[in-house]
Amino acid sequence: MPIIEQSEYNFPSIIHRNRHISTIYAALIKKFDAPHYTREKLELNDGDFINIDFVLNNSKKAVILCHGLEGDSRRTYNNSCAAYFLEQGFSVFAWNNRTCGGEMNRLPRLYHHGAVDDLNEVVQFTLQKGFEEVYLIGYSMGGVQLLNYLGWTKIDTRIKAAVSISVPTHIATSAEVLKQGFNKVYLKNFTIDIKKKLRYKAIQFPDFINRDQIEKISSFDEVDQYFTAPLHGFASREDYYHRVSPEFSLKDITTPVLIINSLDDPFLGERCYPRAIAKDSEYVYLETPKYGGHCAFPLRDSTYSYAEKRAYEFFKTYQFPSTFKA
Repeated sequence: MPIIEQSEYNFPSIIHRNRHISTIYAALIKKFDAPHYTREKLELNDGDFINIDFVLNNSKKAVILCHGLEGDSRRTYNNSCAAYFLEQGFSVFAWNNRTCGGEMNRLPRLYHHGAVDDLNEVVQFTLQKGFEEVYLIGYSMGGVQLLNYLGWTKIDTRIKAAVSISVPTHIATSAEVLKQGFNKVYLKNFTIDIKKKLRYKAIQFPDFINRDQIEKISSFDEVDQYFTAPLHGFASREDYYHRVSPEFSLKDITTPVLIINSLDDPFLGERCYPRAIAKDSEYVYLETPKYGGHCAFPLRDSTYSYAEKRAYEFFKTYQFPSTFKA
C-alpha cells in the first residue's frame, strides 16, 4: 500500500530536468554553510572512534543525519537539512563514518554500506541525551546504512520514523549503472578519493594492507573486491553487495520509513525502486519523483531542497495528527 503514486515534487527549471546538471549543482555548485556544531569524539566498542557533530535545541526531538559515500557531516545536503530541521525546533546530530570528517580512524577498518554497528552507537549516543523522539535521515550510502539498521536491529521505541534519500537499495545494480556513460565520472572520483585513504591505511598498517595492490586499482570493483570486502569480513565483492543491499532487509523493517528515489537518479538501477516490497509493506513508503537527480531535488523558491521538506512532512505524521499524503 505505501507507494506514493503522485509525488508533489515540481522541478524548478528546465535546466534541472537534466539528471547530471541537477546532481552536479547540488554537489559542487550549491553552497550552504554548516551550523555551529559541537564536535564530540565517540569512543566505539571495538576501540576505534567516530566524530559526531551536533547542535542541541531546547526540544525533546532530534534528527540524526547519515552522509553518503566519501561524504561527511558537513556536505551541502547535510548542512541544508540540518539548518531546516533546526528551524523546525529539532536538535541535530550529523555523524562521520570512520575515515570521514577530516580525521583518520585508528583501526584498519574503514566504512561500508552495512556499518549498522556504528550507526547504532550514534543512535545510543543521541538517546542518552534524553530525547523522547528521534528521527533518521540518510543520503545515498547513508540511506543504505539507515535501512539496514532498521531491518537488522531491535529498534528503540523512541525511534519514530526515518527517511532514506537517493538510496541504492540493490548495490550490485547501482554499481553496474555507475559504469555507464557519463556516470563513469562519478565513479572515477569515488575511486580516487578512496585510494587516498587506502594509501594512508597502508602506512598505518603496512603488514595488513598491500600498497602495491592499491596502486593497481583501476576500477571501483577492485576497491570492493580487494579492500572493502576482505577488510570487513565479506567473502568477495559479490558477497558484500548481496549482504548489504537493503532489498533483502526491507521486509524486516517495522519502523515507518520513506524512500525518496528520483526516476532520473544517475546512481540507481531498476532494482533500486522496490515497488513490490513497498506495495506489500505496512512500514516502507516509496516515492519516485520524475526528476531530482542524486541527493539534489532543488526548489525554485527555496534554498532548501524538496527532500528535507518532505522528510519533515513525513515525520509530522508521527509527531502530530497525520498530515502525510500517501
